[in-house]
Amino acid sequence: MKVKYLLLALLAVAFVACDDNTGSIGLDMFPGSDQNINGKSTTFEVTTQSQLAENVFAKTSVGYLGKFTDPNFGYFEAGFLAQLHCYEGFTFPAYCDLDNAADVANPNALMTSNEIYRTELRLCYANYFGDSLTASRLSVYELNKNLDKTAAYYTSIDPRDYYDSSDLLARKAYTAVDLSISDSIRNLYDFDWVTVTLPNSLGQEILEKSREAEANGQDFAPIFMDMFKGIYVKNDYGDGTVLYISQIEMNVIYEVYIRNSDSGEIYKTYDETADSTGYSYRSFVATKEIIQANSFKSDENLIKQKVDETEWTYLKTPAGIYTQATLPLDKFEEELSQDTLNVVNLTFTNYNQSNDQNQYAFPMSAPAYVLLVREKDRENFFINNEINDNITSYFTQQNAIYTNQYVFSNISQLVLTCLAEKKAAIVELDTFGEISTVLGENGQPVKTIEEWQTATQWDKVALIPISLVFDTNSNVVGILNDLQPGYTKLKGGLTGGTLDLNVIYTTFSK
Repeated sequence: MKVKYLLLALLAVAFVACDDNTGSIGLDMFPGSDQNINGKSTTFEVTTQSQLAENVFAKTSVGYLGKFTDPNFGYFEAGFLAQLHCYEGFTFPAYCDLDNAADVANPNALMTSNEIYRTELRLCYANYFGDSLTASRLSVYELNKNLDKTAAYYTSIDPRDYYDSSDLLARKAYTAVDLSISDSIRNLYDFDWVTVTLPNSLGQEILEKSREAEANGQDFAPIFMDMFKGIYVKNDYGDGTVLYISQIEMNVIYEVYIRNSDSGEIYKTYDETADSTGYSYRSFVATKEIIQANSFKSDENLIKQKVDETEWTYLKTPAGIYTQATLPLDKFEEELSQDTLNVVNLTFTNYNQSNDQNQYAFPMSAPAYVLLVREKDRENFFINNEINDNITSYFTQQNAIYTNQYVFSNISQLVLTCLAEKKAAIVELDTFGEISTVLGENGQPVKTIEEWQTATQWDKVALIPISLVFDTNSNVVGILNDLQPGYTKLKGGLTGGTLDLNVIYTTFSK
């Protein structure tokens, strides 16, 4: 191990710049006021390997739709299931019978008939992956089973558990960029959309049951959720595009009379020959409060082959591959137990993907953000909707312009937490002879510290691609699994060399 003595003043600056939270491995062993303080640095080795992430928690307000085949990782196919929201107190405007004076005088009587004009599904998206002109087709099915609000939905969800192929509502051919819409119209919006015509009988049923609920003094919202459990949208043709659908809405459109907003009088057409009419609608949308689940399918054989490569590691999204790192915690125990730990820096370096950029027309890019979290917390972090605490979980952004790296500038608190847990486990074993809350491979409480370390994956951390949710002040309010197509190859692997864990610490001696 190489050790360099550093100037204390420079160390102090480095500590503040990297992290305000510093800790100690051996605070209880510091000498008194006659101590000398020496700043030192050292480097430990970190081993890494790829791990299969075949089943990840898929909480998101984005619906992914399409198919894309990559030469390295094979095909990727995405579809989504969604419930649609009906607000409390939902009603349609009243029907206006022109032969009924009361209706004509009622400004709230707007509908020209008790018939629906059109029922449609609109899928809006601001971004997509792949070729904008790939000819694709989607199918929309009605769900026959409610999505469970209390369940945790993963990317491996099987849509066949929630729909029947006979419940087809509609099909629609599309491209990511609809060239039938003029640029002047498209430029008015910051998003594109696919509009799917649904059976008018669906909208008619919604109207009639809403009228019936209103007549009986009932709230239509729970009735709607029972009668229409949701939709499953899948790609059934085309390879080359994946849409990132940010808004899903079903519109029930009807014809209305146009009334004067002040007097309520029905306008006449410009030539005074007829009543003036137009179209309005009621929307049922997928919101963040309503259950939405994405279903992904990938070429499992090719992805497993990538996991088995040992010269490097991978990050592959969605639900593909993450990198697991083994921290040298035993080295900290052996060599730094009497010292104060100040800065622990861990860097993951990306291999250059420029060759892929030139080889493929639509290459996948490296994930922009990654999360470093303890392996034992990897799944629950997302299920519990946690935010990084900079103690056992950290996130960072790829420095793609200068270093092509993911840099975690100070994970000293993570190291200290792991070491403290081991000390507590030793005490519990000495006191009770076992740890009842941790089960070993035999399904029984662990009885040795070695069993405990294996069962808890004590020294393992996971590097996971993520997407961030920001509030209006650019504060991070949510961390989600990255579900967009992407990948990167990282330095490391079982035979590809180790990573450097750079440590700055101080010793206190008489």
